[in-house]
Amino acid sequence: MSIALIWIVIGVLLIVSELLLTSVVAVFLGIGAIVTGLLLHWGLIDDIAIQFAVFGTVSLVSLLLARGRIKQWFTGYTADNDETKPNFQRDIGARVTVVKTFKHGAGRVLLNGVQWDAFSEDELHQGDTAWVVANEGIQLTVQKQRVSREQK
Repeated sequence: MSIALIWIVIGVLLIVSELLLTSVVAVFLGIGAIVTGLLLHWGLIDDIAIQFAVFGTVSLVSLLLARGRIKQWFTGYTADNDETKPNFQRDIGARVTVVKTFKHGAGRVLLNGVQWDAFSEDELHQGDTAWVVANEGIQLTVQKQRVSREQK
C-alpha cells in the first residue's frame, strides 16, 4: 500500500469518525490527510516533513475558516425559555407540591410533573406548597416561603 493511499484512507476514516463525535474537528483533520495523500500521489510533495507540514497547515486553515459555519448546521432546535441559564438554575424559584412528608429534612416534591428528592430545613407535609431555592443535580432544596426571582 502506497503512502499516498495510507494518507487518503486515514483521511476518510477521520471524516467517517466524525459521525460518532460531536466536536466537528475530525473532519478537518480528514480533509488535511486527504489533501496530503492527493498531493503525494500527484508527485507534488515527497519528503515526510513536507507531508506533515501540509497535513497540519491544511487541517488548521480549514478548521479556522469553516468550523464555525459547519458547526451551525448541527445545532438542534431547543425550546428552552431562557438559554442564558443552565437547566438546573431555571428551576430556582419554582413552586412545588410536597408529595411525601419531610422526615429529618428529606422528602419528595413534584416539579413540572416529575417527582424529585428534596431537602428542607422547614417542616413540610404532604400536600404543602414549597419553593425551590437550590438544585443540586438530582436533588432539590426547598423552603416554605416563596423565593423572589431577584434573590437567586
